[in-house]
Amino acid sequence: MMKRVLIIAAVTALAAAACASPAKYVYEGKWGEFGTGNGQFGIMNSVGLAPNGNVYATDDQHYRVQYFTATGSYLGQWGNMGSGPGEFDMPGDVAVAANGNVYVTDSGNYRIQCFTATGSFLRSWGTKGTGNGQFDYPVGVAIAATGNVYVTEAGNDRVQYFTRTGSYLGKWGSRGSGKGQFRNPGGLTVVSSPRRVYIVDRSNNRIQYFTYAGSFLGMWGGSGTGAGEFNRPGDVAYGPNDTVYVTDTWNHRLQYFTSTGSYWGEMGRYGNGDGDFNVPWSVEITANGARMYVGDTQNSRIQYFKLTNPAVVPESLGKVKALFR
Repeated sequence: MMKRVLIIAAVTALAAAACASPAKYVYEGKWGEFGTGNGQFGIMNSVGLAPNGNVYATDDQHYRVQYFTATGSYLGQWGNMGSGPGEFDMPGDVAVAANGNVYVTDSGNYRIQCFTATGSFLRSWGTKGTGNGQFDYPVGVAIAATGNVYVTEAGNDRVQYFTRTGSYLGKWGSRGSGKGQFRNPGGLTVVSSPRRVYIVDRSNNRIQYFTYAGSFLGMWGGSGTGAGEFNRPGDVAYGPNDTVYVTDTWNHRLQYFTSTGSYWGEMGRYGNGDGDFNVPWSVEITANGARMYVGDTQNSRIQYFKLTNPAVVPESLGKVKALFR
């Protein structure tokens, strides 16, 4: 009986250890360089991932969206400077819905635009202002499993959320440094399990997280270069083992944390080598967690990284469980 108790304890401990390990990524590949051609970028802004594996990227300087295969082969593009359907003034973030539709924050035109997977215009919503459904420099966009669309606004220091077709549903936030307040909010991610919205509060150098309807749940961060501190963070992504990744933009690195903000580690340094960063803004992780993509803004490229410790039961746990047979 005692042997069985000890085995159960060992299995429990190993399972807990497996669940408590961060998702770690190592450099796998890259594409992009400065320029105006296909697959080149001026200001490589944000990255969005489609369910079929394609990668979408906004180019702020050249007023366009480009899209690629999972490893960077060029597929197509759309957009130019202007205010008409499919035109942009400072395209910011990009997010792809489960049905393949592509949502882009058209920041300088104070609106959200929605397209098919190949760039055909579907709809837009928003005008400049402070009212419901209006925007002042929309920055981040993310899509919940419900299909609802969440948008951060740098100018109004708030979050609004909408149906997939742009009908207003709700909002939260105001300017300040208190709980649930923002100063220049940036990227965000909407998590289905647990149901949370993680938001980069850029000028407050912190991450805040909320329920889907905006009830405050927690926050972490602070200004600096140390572990868990930030210098104008840009974006946030949720990965395997409940690991939260944050682009610490002006510290030229990524940091990763538990789902409630306990520091786990960091990756990257200033430079242009493989795995180095120069003002990393955007981070996205595939639905299965196998790859992470980073928009390396001032290096005019996208880098991608592969998961090194998949969330599976370790071999040692299997050996212990075999003792029951």
